[in-house]
Amino acid sequence: MAAGSQRKEPAYQRIERSIREGIQAGTLKPGETVGSERELARIHGVSPMTARAALAALERKGVVERRRGAGTFVAIPRVDYNQLVSTTELMSSRGFSVRSRLLSSRQVKDQPEIAAKLGLRSESVLVRIERLRLVEGEPLALETSYLPSEKFSDLAGTTLDGGSLFLTVEKRFGSEIAFADEDVDATAADGRVARMLGVAEGTPILRITQVIYSTLGQPLLYVLGLYRSDRHKVHHRRQRR
Repeated sequence: MAAGSQRKEPAYQRIERSIREGIQAGTLKPGETVGSERELARIHGVSPMTARAALAALERKGVVERRRGAGTFVAIPRVDYNQLVSTTELMSSRGFSVRSRLLSSRQVKDQPEIAAKLGLRSESVLVRIERLRLVEGEPLALETSYLPSEKFSDLAGTTLDGGSLFLTVEKRFGSEIAFADEDVDATAADGRVARMLGVAEGTPILRITQVIYSTLGQPLLYVLGLYRSDRHKVHHRRQRR
């Protein structure tokens, strides 16, 4: 198709893209205003209705938050656990910068209960990876992952592809992730966890444990995640009958 006959980008999508690019560039930070409908309409030369449509679309995607009587603000990043995607994949798809601080990566053999969850003998060697997950430079979660050393020993002491453990497991080791069994509860942040997450000691935090399986039904990872409860959302549909 000739360049002149290509469809022009709709105005509301242009506004969406502009706001996303501002977030990615760091000129718009979580909690900052993105401008009113009238301001955006004036800047982009469109009607307020078009600007309203762009903001509504960004709100549905969790990129902005509209507060009645106050305006529209860049949303504080939240993890939505309705899909089995990594924090890196989810936040990157929403235009937020994601970084992992590797705290430790080593082999251990003193975790019989975790080894059992991975279908292994109690004395099996595991790769233990502990990471602090940051979004827009702010602490979001402290995650500790365990994998069978027999298959994933090369992960000890190495970097992850694109910062994502999921992508590394799939691309580097050829194990496709299919589903996870999860347990969710609340706990209180001890001194170390509180310092890592930037909260007061004793603050309620979300604890999620996962056993993550391959498409062959084999357990690949056990993950213990401690998450800031103000930046996570768990949504379930429950039927009456």
